Amino acid sequence: MKQTEKFISEKIEPVRGTFDTKAMSRGEPGLPSRFSWRKAEYGIAEVVRKWKETSPCSSGSKEKYVRKHWYEIKTTGGLRMKIYFERKSMPRGQAKKRWWLYSVSDQ
Repeated sequence: MKQTEKFISEKIEPVRGTFDTKAMSRGEPGLPSRFSWRKAEYGIAEVVRKWKETSPCSSGSKEKYVRKHWYEIKTTGGLRMKIYFERKSMPRGQAKKRWWLYSVSDQ
């Protein structure tokens, strides 16, 4: 059966107390083990892969800046999702919009 991927691009809400504190101690975002999207809650069963999206420093130096942390996950319900953490600081009042669901696939 062919896997179909559907583009979503919507904010997800991590469940409090489910963040990966070990990752946070290394300066990475703490991938939550549970999150809600469209009034439903999803659990992460497996991280299939993870990667970082970088771009040049805006001040003109040769440094690279990590813009997003990406995760391809499998949920406890059997969906495959791509989610990411937006590192860029957000305008006041939007600071909590850091975790996003990029796409959903059936298996």
